[in-house]
Amino acid sequence: MSDDSELAGIRHDLGNGSVAWRPCHVGKDAVIGADCSVGALAHVGSEAVLGDRVRVQGGAYVASICLLEDDVFIGPNATLLNDRHPPSRDRGKWLPVTVRAGAVIGGGATVLPGVTVGERAVVAAGAVATKDIPKEEVWGGIPARFIMSRDDYEANRTEGDL
Repeated sequence: MSDDSELAGIRHDLGNGSVAWRPCHVGKDAVIGADCSVGALAHVGSEAVLGDRVRVQGGAYVASICLLEDDVFIGPNATLLNDRHPPSRDRGKWLPVTVRAGAVIGGGATVLPGVTVGERAVVAAGAVATKDIPKEEVWGGIPARFIMSRDDYEANRTEGDL
């Protein structure tokens, strides 16, 4: 007889080239695209939608009904919320987070309910996104504010100067 500790770190094939690492949670009616990865201790809520090539790192929380488009990266322990006044106990009041294609949510960042993170935008590690983040921009801090363009971010990232 095995215990849960013997099952930790086991890779689960989700089909279409996607994997989840035990222990994690993928909720009822969640849609997982092709070539995705859901890390250990991550939570993907019911009816959440992950596009193709989405990476949800360990310990991240993606609330029910959130939408992550193609090529999104969710850093470790990031949190995407859906309920402005928890616990509302009323799904009709939930507001999904939408993360557009190619966006990055840094480790430990929080995105509040109803916020849209634009295409190729970045929410920096530890930031709290309280309003929509425009495409191609990098925002950080509490509350998150504009820091630089995505082009500048990429230039810094490839030079190792972040």
